[in-house]
Amino acid sequence: MSASAVRPVRAGAVTAVITLSCVVISLMQTLIVPLVPLLPRLLHTGPSDASWAVTATLLAAAVVTPISGRLGDMYGKRSVILASLLLVVVGSVLCAVSDDLVPVVAGRTLQGLATGVIPVSIGFLRDVLPAERVGGAVALVSAALGVGGAVGLPASAGIVQLADWHTLFWLAAALGAVCLALVATLLRESPNRSPGRFDLVGALGLAAGLVCLLLPTSKGADWGWTSGPTLGLFAGGLLTLLLWGRYELRVAQPLVDLRIVARRPVLLTNLASLLVGFAMYATSLVLPQLLQSPAATGYGLGQSTLAAGLVLAPSGLIMMAFAPLSARLTARHGARVTLLTGLCVIGAGYGAGLFLMAEVWQIVLMSLIVSAGVGIAYAAGPALIMDAVPVTGTASANGVNSLMRSVGTSSSSAVTAALLASTSTRLGSASVPTEQGFRTSFVVAALAAVLGIGTALLIPRARRSPAGPGPATAPAAGAAR
Repeated sequence: MSASAVRPVRAGAVTAVITLSCVVISLMQTLIVPLVPLLPRLLHTGPSDASWAVTATLLAAAVVTPISGRLGDMYGKRSVILASLLLVVVGSVLCAVSDDLVPVVAGRTLQGLATGVIPVSIGFLRDVLPAERVGGAVALVSAALGVGGAVGLPASAGIVQLADWHTLFWLAAALGAVCLALVATLLRESPNRSPGRFDLVGALGLAAGLVCLLLPTSKGADWGWTSGPTLGLFAGGLLTLLLWGRYELRVAQPLVDLRIVARRPVLLTNLASLLVGFAMYATSLVLPQLLQSPAATGYGLGQSTLAAGLVLAPSGLIMMAFAPLSARLTARHGARVTLLTGLCVIGAGYGAGLFLMAEVWQIVLMSLIVSAGVGIAYAAGPALIMDAVPVTGTASANGVNSLMRSVGTSSSSAVTAALLASTSTRLGSASVPTEQGFRTSFVVAALAAVLGIGTALLIPRARRSPAGPGPATAPAAGAAR
């Protein structure tokens, strides 16, 4: 049998293993959500300290994403994928055997550090797959991020109701071990490298700046948005990143090549990705609260945590279902058109949501529309980046793109939480968001989608081959064993 005859099967194996790994990684973000109200009791601590089990994961994910991309370009993307999956296993086991705050936060930090697998995986697919398979594979990986988050919420809620909470982390460890074994057994290292010295100073500077910016974004509601720690960290983060940028422009082998990042197609794509992340996250924060608000409010739907998770679970599946459409749009019309289409669908979903709040089926419909738009738009960012950067810098550039999406979701979380809190009302002893607060959140998310459309229109049209982006060299015959 010729190599060309077996290549489609091998390409399918590569795509399946990478997609499954990214689904497992994305599960780590929502794994602990059903536990959040219970964490103070489970970890013998206060609510503010218990929230670090969530905050630590988000901070670690944001910090590691651009760093892991550079490491993948330098030392091999398969190696970084293996290391990331190992972090999932170790972090999950640490949480599974712990009942105290510090080890659980440490384990959740390790789980967050595994998020670096996502941009590296996109670069790996570009390196080893035939050109005609890259677009569809990248679309599937991008959709996998939504699938993991959406499916993880009801699955976690069900496990928490039926079993001991440590079971969540034993399951996460098992899934990580399965993916680790599949990558080690089936995938070979990608052929493209960008050798050089690792920019340790740049990595530390970027990490410090991001933590100073994202920490008050996550904790500002607890600390107070005008408090000294919040404002001080924001100012320190901006100053640190300015100094970091100056250093990166002068060093010979920077962690992030800011000259490439500043190119118009890359800069505008990253800004559009930030706005997609902002618009997307409102459904994750607003819809569960709307579904679980008491029916006595007149607008709440009175659903349990498990029921709310099940209602929103199809949104992840719709992202996967729309991944092939995203790939076809990109192949035929270019990633810019795909991004615009996705943003238009997201905006339409939030617009419809203003009139679809009275019944559970209406919430399902709205979430499906928004998720379809996210599924279409998410794959366009990596495709635009791959069109604009050298093949040896794919993982690093996609790391920055993934970081911008994370900044978008973090900003959306802070803004949406502040909106809902500022419009909340008392119902008995509880404080619940008002209907106007929910509607305002939808309007803000829709405006983010509109800004994203305007940004995407400014992205230059790329000259593409019909096959779409692909590796600079022919993939090795043994890309998958």
